[in-house]
Amino acid sequence: MLSFTCKTAIKAVIYLSSKHRSGENAGIKEIAECINASEHTVGKLLQVLVRQGVIRSMKGPAGGFNISDTQMKQPIMDIVAAIDGKQVFKGCGLGLSRCSATHPCPIHSEYGKARGIIAELFNNKRIEDLCEPVDNGFAYLIG
Repeated sequence: MLSFTCKTAIKAVIYLSSKHRSGENAGIKEIAECINASEHTVGKLLQVLVRQGVIRSMKGPAGGFNISDTQMKQPIMDIVAAIDGKQVFKGCGLGLSRCSATHPCPIHSEYGKARGIIAELFNNKRIEDLCEPVDNGFAYLIG
């Protein structure tokens, strides 16, 4: 359902949130290494996330990327919307352009329910909610 790029963006934001308490900034290279992603991809994603107000960037020798207290309270859906758009929660499970209740695909009903559950998860979980399990060693950003 979510693109690989969007999943990478979520991991990057969770990584930044884990640095929030210490007030540290993180650079592209550090983030990419810690989430096992390419620097090029991470750099482009971070630019989009800054433009959308999901994270902040600081220039200069002590610069890098960080996340504010207010940004920590954003729902994960803000990251999804910035990268994949919210239409990911409206599309057909089989990619049909004309899928609807009156013209359903074979998985229309079941996929609609699953899509709704996932949308609710991303709307209700905040960035700070995903940071804590990683900080405590109960969840991981790389496999």
